Amino acid sequence: MNEDEQPSLDHLSIPELIELGQPDPLIRRVDALVGRRDWAAMIDLRDRCQEAVERGKQLWGVAHHVDYRLALDADPELAAAVVDSAASRFTLGPLTEVAASQHTWHELEPSLPVGPSRDIVGYERALRGDPPADINRVLEIPAALAEWEPDYLIPTYKSDRVQDDPPDFGKGEVVELGEPGETITDLETTDALAHLAATWTEHSNGTVEALAVEGAATSAIAALGLKQAAMTEITLQQAMVLMAWTAGSGGAHGQRTGGASGRFAAWWALACLTEFTDDWPPDPDQLGAAGAGLRWYWWSDLYPSTGWACRIAVEDPETGYAWVLNAADAD
Repeated sequence: MNEDEQPSLDHLSIPELIELGQPDPLIRRVDALVGRRDWAAMIDLRDRCQEAVERGKQLWGVAHHVDYRLALDADPELAAAVVDSAASRFTLGPLTEVAASQHTWHELEPSLPVGPSRDIVGYERALRGDPPADINRVLEIPAALAEWEPDYLIPTYKSDRVQDDPPDFGKGEVVELGEPGETITDLETTDALAHLAATWTEHSNGTVEALAVEGAATSAIAALGLKQAAMTEITLQQAMVLMAWTAGSGGAHGQRTGGASGRFAAWWALACLTEFTDDWPPDPDQLGAAGAGLRWYWWSDLYPSTGWACRIAVEDPETGYAWVLNAADAD
């Protein structure tokens, strides 16, 4: 054996591995237990790791991974039992979303704890075409999608990663932007747009700019200091998909906030753009009609994308105002 090679510990028992504080072979044991669907042994392993953490062993990641795999792979009653777990703060995504990605509301509901997590699972199931009839409006907006809302992008959770592909609007048409618009103060709206990428900026390497101007969408983009941009006009539905995807995503290094959270953030941004915040929560039909009256654009700065991006511009033909968001994150 080379000096750099480490002897295999896979022959050791779970208690022995815990005493050695070895997370990697324990993670492999979790995989094996999932393969055998031995949920009782997984729960025992988690509890042993949690006890060892109290004794100074660095095994909290293993305990959290067990709860993640229970939410992802276990029977509905066990998946429902972990949605309130503290592991939600450290796994690939909130366990409310993980559990909802694999089980119907009918399967989960009898075992869900009473409280906000139960309701968030309901919102997540609504995104998947399975809206519950009896949850509290913990997010204030309706759980069931409005008729004007799109089919939102749904992530795919796997044992060691989450697949969360962005919407694709093509390359766009390169346009000369002209003169920048005069910047105006609209903090409520620009803050709402910037907040869509809050996880990217607060928990990853992201940057974000959001501003409002007098003028058209091209004038708003030009106010960022650009002379040219590739632009594609998109629908309200496409814009909602992009905004919700951004707000629900973790970017390069952050944790997903979840589809329900992303949809809420998109609703709030739309309400700010259409001046519906004073009557929050707005009438869904009125909000959708107002949003459809705006002109929406996806745009690019012509540089190759190196990671996550949300570049959106909006103009209001009636008021002559426009807004732009430039958010990006990279490894």
